[in-house]
Amino acid sequence: MMEHLVTGLTYPGEDIKASVCYLYGKLYSAPSAAERLCIHFTERLCDLFLATLKNAQTRELQLNCIGLLRQLLKYDNCVSVIMSYSRKGADSTSPELFEDHPLPLMLKKLLLSRDEILQIASAQCISAVLVHSPAKYASAFIHADIPEFLFECLFCMSEILIWSIYCCLLLLTEEQLFFSKCYTVYGIEPILRSLKEILLLNNTELQKQGLLLFTEVLKKQPVEIKLFANNAAFRDAINVLLEAVNSPVLEVAGEAMKAVAAILRRDHVNLPPIEYGELQKLVEGVLKRCNDLSLAPFNRRFMGQLRGRHQNKAISQQGQFLQSALESFRNACRLAVECQNDPVAQENAFTAPNSEKKDTLKSFSEFLMRMSDSLCIPIVMKYSERAVRPALMEVFISTLCILFNIMPHICKNFSIKLATCYFIRLNLELKAKFCTGQSNPALNQACSSFLHSMCLSFHSSLEKMVDSSQEDQEISELLQRSLPELNFSVLESLSLLSETTDSCSLDETLRNHQYSLLLLFYVAFSQEDRFVPEVELFSAIRSFLLSVQDQGDCPPPYVFKAVLYLLASCQDKNETLDVASLAAVRRILDVIADLSLVYVHHPLMLKFFLRYPELMKRFGHCILQLWFSCEDYSQIESEEAVISDPAVFLQSFHNLNSFLSMLKGNHSALLMLLDLIYFSTSELVHKVLITLKTFLKLNEDIYVCDLLRNQFLQILQKLLVENSSTTLPVNQNLLLSLNLLFLVQLRYIKERELDSTDFRLLHLVSNLCGKCSPADHEILQPSLNFLYWSLQQTTPSSQQRVVAMLFSNTPLLELLEKLLHCTWMAASSSEPAFSSSGEALLCSSWLLTASLLTQQHAHSAEVHHIICLDVDKFFTALAFRKEKPLLFFASILQFLRAFFRQNLCSSFVKFVVQQGKEQSTEDASLYPLALDHVLSLAIHLQNLLVQRDLLLSQSAIGCLEVFLAYLQSKNQSIACHIASQPWNKFLLITLLDGGKNSFLQPEILRLVAIFIRYQKTTFFFQTEISRILEKAANSKLTDLSDVTVSTLRSFLLQVQSGTYQTDSSQTASVQNLLENLPSTSQSHSIHQGMVYPLAEYL
Repeated sequence: MMEHLVTGLTYPGEDIKASVCYLYGKLYSAPSAAERLCIHFTERLCDLFLATLKNAQTRELQLNCIGLLRQLLKYDNCVSVIMSYSRKGADSTSPELFEDHPLPLMLKKLLLSRDEILQIASAQCISAVLVHSPAKYASAFIHADIPEFLFECLFCMSEILIWSIYCCLLLLTEEQLFFSKCYTVYGIEPILRSLKEILLLNNTELQKQGLLLFTEVLKKQPVEIKLFANNAAFRDAINVLLEAVNSPVLEVAGEAMKAVAAILRRDHVNLPPIEYGELQKLVEGVLKRCNDLSLAPFNRRFMGQLRGRHQNKAISQQGQFLQSALESFRNACRLAVECQNDPVAQENAFTAPNSEKKDTLKSFSEFLMRMSDSLCIPIVMKYSERAVRPALMEVFISTLCILFNIMPHICKNFSIKLATCYFIRLNLELKAKFCTGQSNPALNQACSSFLHSMCLSFHSSLEKMVDSSQEDQEISELLQRSLPELNFSVLESLSLLSETTDSCSLDETLRNHQYSLLLLFYVAFSQEDRFVPEVELFSAIRSFLLSVQDQGDCPPPYVFKAVLYLLASCQDKNETLDVASLAAVRRILDVIADLSLVYVHHPLMLKFFLRYPELMKRFGHCILQLWFSCEDYSQIESEEAVISDPAVFLQSFHNLNSFLSMLKGNHSALLMLLDLIYFSTSELVHKVLITLKTFLKLNEDIYVCDLLRNQFLQILQKLLVENSSTTLPVNQNLLLSLNLLFLVQLRYIKERELDSTDFRLLHLVSNLCGKCSPADHEILQPSLNFLYWSLQQTTPSSQQRVVAMLFSNTPLLELLEKLLHCTWMAASSSEPAFSSSGEALLCSSWLLTASLLTQQHAHSAEVHHIICLDVDKFFTALAFRKEKPLLFFASILQFLRAFFRQNLCSSFVKFVVQQGKEQSTEDASLYPLALDHVLSLAIHLQNLLVQRDLLLSQSAIGCLEVFLAYLQSKNQSIACHIASQPWNKFLLITLLDGGKNSFLQPEILRLVAIFIRYQKTTFFFQTEISRILEKAANSKLTDLSDVTVSTLRSFLLQVQSGTYQTDSSQTASVQNLLENLPSTSQSHSIHQGMVYPLAEYL
């Protein structure tokens, strides 16, 4: 029957041929029958069938032939026989042989037909052939230009046809000839267009198949053949991928992620100019799609078996999706690194001149760093809370390794941020959990590379005293050898660190592992990632030190630096190091010799050395030198920062604050600081002096002051010898030393007897002042303050010697006179003649002159130089001006008060009156003053009182009191006139602030007492006196301050003296108040004449 059946294909009628093909199709659909008919096909059927297929004209015969062909193509033998005919034609140069039975040409003919069914069938047949062996059969179809016609068929709307073509093309991509003949270059546009169309459909499988084809094309495209002919095509590809990435179907988006990873290849994007903006858009879209991914909920309590399987599947799918996205991001980072060495890839050469360059490699690299920080790292860490996939983490960690090389100049900040986010801990945990033995070698290598990069980046970012290129190389080699083998948990790592070997031999591998662990712990702890228990780590390091000591070994400096830092970091939670461990530390430091190789600039390191006297005695000076050499004091020199808000100052300068707290109670360290002044560089001495100055301002320790004072004599002598020129140029260290000297002086609140050191310091400072000019503000300011305080804060016996020493120094007195004369210059000019430091110097000059004036009168000291002051200019300078500090007026009033007490007659100071000026009778009685001076002084005092400054008010009232006493002795009528002026009442009303006890303010009480003492009538102040008595009677006297009680007593005695006419009730009230006033201590009046705020001008 088979013989008769095959002859049916020779009949001319195509209907008979169609029937025969149909019967053969049914027969070959059964595998058992096909096997029996194998020889029949080879010997009889094959030729006739291919001829029939080639010459078929009717649609029925074409379809039945294709149906039979699809059945035959299921079997390897049939495919081999059919394609042997095709290869004969394909491989021959003879057109006659090529046209014999060429199946590829027949199928191409069907592809060219407008019949969609035939096109589908043809594509399916091509796939059926290729699926057996693309390597054997693909070339025949490629030589027949089948790929070109397949790409043309993509311009259709049939989903089945598109699917079939995708399948054909996928199989063709396995043959290199498909790419070398540039079919992909021809077909990339149809692929993109078809993808754009099918992404609008709901056929998920078709979308996945199309994206898979695109991915394979991108992956296998030869580097030397550019896939995208122009930037427009590349932008189209980016837009298609973005649309696919944003697909709501996770499987489709996952395939798109793979395509994104494939397109981020140098040869795909290297189109001048490189579209960095498009790449940014693509990468950002990928990461945002991951960020929008809702992670599967994780609830163990309500998880059944079925639900648990579904949840695990969802988590696994999401993990695979994230892994594909991370591969895309990794390829983008790798692309940025590859472009660094290509000048053409740096920026867009077609950018217009003088316009902002946006599409540059730098901007792309910065973008990648931002994306890693804001999206990549948070997404992965969020997913890792639910599941940890080794493959995913391998991609993630390897991506971070690439990021180290993207922007080398920010590598330090990047590594620090990763370390502070516990990435060293994460990598060690991954290695311990997944990389033991030979498991996950890729993850192990990625984690080891990451830790290697972290350590090197951190080490290279440290400030180094010497060149460390050789050291960097040694660390790199050590870590490369050891890190792949360090797959231990924390406890296992500590055990390894504590492990010792036989004292007769040294296990180099063990030592290398220990060194690497110490370096890793050091980097982690330096960034506050204390994932190792500090007590156990401290103990392990002690064991390590003892092992090193027993072996006589000496770790490299970079390892011992880690040891010292870790000991310092863990010290607060542990006991003191034992003698043996300390001996090991000392021995290693002695061997290393250069402490800069092991020094880490951190307060904990300094605190560690200060804790052990044995270490400080041997290495203290060197450690302190290293500390100061690394400190930046440029901002600390802002004096106002310390004075105005110490809390903010201490918070802003953490290192200085920590060091100052260490100095408290550590007098040996203070002595070492003083030693540094003798043999250190000028810059380092400057920092030491600033530290001591700040320490004294923030701490009141008299013992420390005694300690420092005894050393200052030698320090000043050394600095003065170094600055012995006659012009005395400004030397910052000398200035700081003088400021320190005065700060030490300020700490002595009580009077004390001066010793020989004090007098020698006085001699040095006073002689220094005599060599200065009025322009040397910075030297004179602390020096005059020191002299002033020495006069005020000492016992009478010492005071007499101080006065004699200062009055014997004629250059000093001449300088004082010049400084005082500078007051007229500042007062007469329309603009300030002095800076704030100059104004402060005038204050110090007036205060020192006032003190000298008082003490000269008290001790009848011999004067070798008289200070002459122009009386007119002096009283003009008292006029209140807003630009002048209030302390200036308080200081000059202190001088005037002292001068009035001596009735303006002194062998030290005198007022000079202009000659030839007419004098009235009143002027003659007031000499050396004139009536104009008296009236102007009264007005000036009133103006100063209304400024409502406590210090200035006290000085003005004190000056007013002695001023009226002076007038009373010279001309009573003028004194009465000044005290009885109506504006005195308005002045009093102005000073009353309306407070509950405003009438009992000491300034108010003193002022009223002064006025009623020198008035002929008390008519103006009857109301005020009554209110004062009333307020006092209603107040709880024991709650009043000592100053208020003392002033109130003086006021009541003044009222009781008889000047003021009181009625019987007021008399009784005054007497009752005097009897009930509590007693007061005398401490408040000891220094009543001193002005304390000089410390503000240090």
